[in-house]
Amino acid sequence: MAASLLTVVLAAGLGTRMRSDTPKVLHRIAGRSMLGHVLDTVRVLTPERLALVVGPGMEDVAAEGRAAAPAIETYVQAERRGTADAVLAAAAALDGHAGDVLVLYGDTPLLMSETLSRMRAALEEGAGVVVLGFEAADPTGYGRLLIDADGGLVAIREYADASEAERRLRLCNGGVMAFRVRSLAALLRRINTSNAKGELYLTDAVELARAEGYTARAVVCNEEEVLGVNDRSQLAMAEAIWQCRRRLKVMRNGATLVNPETVWLSYDTAIGRDVLIEPNVVIGPGVAIEDCVTIHANCHIVGIDGKNRGGVRLRQGAIVGPFARLRPGADIGPDVHIGNFVEVKNTVIEAGAKANHLAYVGDGRVGAGANIGAGTIFCNYDGFEKHHTDIGVGAFIGSNSSLVAPVKIGDGAYIGSGSVITKDVPADALAVGRAPQEVREGWAARYRARRQRRK
Repeated sequence: MAASLLTVVLAAGLGTRMRSDTPKVLHRIAGRSMLGHVLDTVRVLTPERLALVVGPGMEDVAAEGRAAAPAIETYVQAERRGTADAVLAAAAALDGHAGDVLVLYGDTPLLMSETLSRMRAALEEGAGVVVLGFEAADPTGYGRLLIDADGGLVAIREYADASEAERRLRLCNGGVMAFRVRSLAALLRRINTSNAKGELYLTDAVELARAEGYTARAVVCNEEEVLGVNDRSQLAMAEAIWQCRRRLKVMRNGATLVNPETVWLSYDTAIGRDVLIEPNVVIGPGVAIEDCVTIHANCHIVGIDGKNRGGVRLRQGAIVGPFARLRPGADIGPDVHIGNFVEVKNTVIEAGAKANHLAYVGDGRVGAGANIGAGTIFCNYDGFEKHHTDIGVGAFIGSNSSLVAPVKIGDGAYIGSGSVITKDVPADALAVGRAPQEVREGWAARYRARRQRRK
């Protein structure tokens, strides 16, 4: 049985190169912070203890950590004196710990849990220290992993301290390290600043551990997994890689993406089988799509948006778009049709109902089989509060109608086109709320003649 695992996440720095007031690790990929992605990856390993190291004044980072993992412990690195110093900021979590310790970073959102499991497996096989490495396309600036003839890891040489021969090596340090030693904190306290940068390097722990009789090994992953995000271009690169991974998974699970690179998914998007998604569709957080749903081109679907967290569900057989917008609380029932330029927010639309053109459906219920005509508006907001509109089963709402909430339209009722409805309508009734039509014979001809004389 594997020993207990303590994960220390180093959410280091405010990310000045991001040119942002937002701390680097709180920038989002697929709707989730980079820190959230890392913690989600670690959660698969069921750690017994989580420690998050932050800089001074980074309460927003600590709050994000608690939101993703309520049991997380937060520690502050008072001064930036290197990676070993950052880990030692969590010394209270390390002292007396006899299990495994995994050290990783909050700005590597593409790291995979399978890779971390391989590192733990190497500990199980007898290694005291395991380092994640990768073959770099351009190794400039990266520390190098020095491997002996037997495949053991001898040392990690930081780029600034590496010789020319060491810099020609292509196996680079990915930053993630796993330990199974008697006292990691005691080991790290022996690290000194005798290097080009005058910092406490966590990487020096490899040679110190070997001197105590431990073996060290390297586990190799793809370069993209350990991509560290330090600027907006790398953020976009990480987003693109994440989206490519998730699209592939969605298609392998039985959905069709007509033009995959134009479909944008969120970290929690759930998509069933035999779903068809056409090009240029953006799906934000909080969206669940059941089997056999069709989403036509150019739709925007978001279930969590700012303070609104109602979620969006598209139930089996629903058809949405093109150019539709679904917002938090939209529950699109089985075989419902939501057409072009229709916006739905916080509304349950029951089975078989239709809103095919140019409508706003907000804060309400649309009964099964009802029809919402083109240009219909649910007038839900009075400037202070939102109000509910209830459309009964099989009701027919004529085009260009305004339904002023709160209002209830009974089952089977008809609303005449162009109506403004301010009162409840009984079942099977007809309601017409428009001014009587007035026709003045010959008026247009007389008007044109009068204007022409003036001209």
